[in-house]
Amino acid sequence: MIQIKIFTFNPFNENTYILFDETNECVIIDPGCHNYEERKELTDFIEAKELKPVKLLNTHAHIDHILGNAFVKRKYEIPYFLHKKDMPILESAPNRAAHWGFPAYEHTDVDVFMEEGDKISFGESELEVLFTPGHAPGHVVFLNREQKICIGGDVLFKGSIGRTDFPLCSFEELEQSIKTKLYTLDDDVIVFPGHGTFTKIGIEKLTNPFVKG
Repeated sequence: MIQIKIFTFNPFNENTYILFDETNECVIIDPGCHNYEERKELTDFIEAKELKPVKLLNTHAHIDHILGNAFVKRKYEIPYFLHKKDMPILESAPNRAAHWGFPAYEHTDVDVFMEEGDKISFGESELEVLFTPGHAPGHVVFLNREQKICIGGDVLFKGSIGRTDFPLCSFEELEQSIKTKLYTLDDDVIVFPGHGTFTKIGIEKLTNPFVKG
């Protein structure tokens, strides 16, 4: 059974996730840790739980979600997964880091390009990749249908949606991603977003003011 550990890192209050199961293998999703204290919080948890990181996953490559990528990849010597359509976002990250005041940002190369329908395995668990562009051109979410959990990045929030006023964003694409990929899931699927608290698909279909179910 998948267990989820949530960290909230960096000035953007970004949610970083560690998913692990009874084998102690884990994946690290969207590491936003950007300084010594945050990196230590992440590594201390991994050490205390005796976890073995096997993959680094990004829902998308906006700067607040990738600040810890180079550290995590180097520390644990694990492959980095991203959707290819988010490469323009990743390639612009050094400029974005300088703009937002993160001079210590380090670039790291992608090892594996994910696609819609790919299965990401760790231990005895599996995550399905859903392609959900709009907030970013290569945005994906990670779904475990059995446990009804979705690591949703910046697509759908509790009572809100991801911003679409950044370069390469599109409200129309985001709306379609939510309606066709997320709102078609079971109502009791829990969405763990890139910022803020978790929510459920059924609640957002009924109450989200930006995209109606």
